[in-house]
Amino acid sequence: MNSGVPATLAVRRVKFFGRHGGEVNSSAFSPDGQMLLTGSEDGCVYGWETRSGQLLWRLGGHTGPVKFCRFSPDGHLFASASCDCTVRLWDVARAKCLQVLKGHQRSVETVSFSPDSRQLASGGWDKRVMLWEVQSGQMLRLLVGHRDSVQSSDFSPTVNCLATGSWDSTIRIWDLRTGTPAVSHQALEGHSGNISCLCYSASGLLASGSWDKTIHIWKPTTSSLLIQLKGHVTWVKSIAFSPDELWLASAGYSRMVKVWDCNTGKCLETLKGVLDVAHTCAFTPDGKILVSGAADQTRRRISRTTKSPSDPQT
Repeated sequence: MNSGVPATLAVRRVKFFGRHGGEVNSSAFSPDGQMLLTGSEDGCVYGWETRSGQLLWRLGGHTGPVKFCRFSPDGHLFASASCDCTVRLWDVARAKCLQVLKGHQRSVETVSFSPDSRQLASGGWDKRVMLWEVQSGQMLRLLVGHRDSVQSSDFSPTVNCLATGSWDSTIRIWDLRTGTPAVSHQALEGHSGNISCLCYSASGLLASGSWDKTIHIWKPTTSSLLIQLKGHVTWVKSIAFSPDELWLASAGYSRMVKVWDCNTGKCLETLKGVLDVAHTCAFTPDGKILVSGAADQTRRRISRTTKSPSDPQT
């Protein structure tokens, strides 16, 4: 865990990104923090300029709600997962669809890029996890083992492992170094409800949020539970580490977002300004802005106050 001292939170200069045609299911910042990506129930993916809030593009193509979206680490691509059983790969600069990945038999609920941006993982209601080659769109591996819907995924900071969370209440860590078709995995057990969200930190810690209203922070290399965060009164919908790993933000299926001290497990702030059910939360790459997405089709920015007076205003 990071031993630094967390800065304080303040609600300042709130922005709303309110032109969605449906609930906001997912959000992601570009690696440079200049663009915000949102996926909506209306079947479209939206690109926004972070600082101004200007809508850059609205991209259709999916024939069902967009459940999840994520930028590639190199910033050149983004992926969207949909109830239409497909994953779409998009070019950021041209705002153009490059690939439509087909293979899932039911709604695709999660996508994640490998750190080198060469592979993409997807999972969904068909209980399967698919590993794709980004450049060709070819499926590389089919990972089978979960007993229920796969709702969340994230690659470790190296390309070696992929974590997936399921409604079977388990997390599986897949070792991708082993040869195909067999891929070994370990199971992390401890939640008493569906695993709804997963997030790796830069140092390799893994956070998981569940329908049991708790968040667990794990050390996957030893399969050990480091800390359990309790305080949500509804199931945990989205989680995000701050870049310095001092904080973890979590959105419950309610009107509030919580911010936790990762070292002590203490809830530092409960932010109640969201207008409707908070579906998603994300930090900017510099950790100074926390964004929450809500079912009322808006997004809200909440800024983080740092100790340095020389930091630029956001």
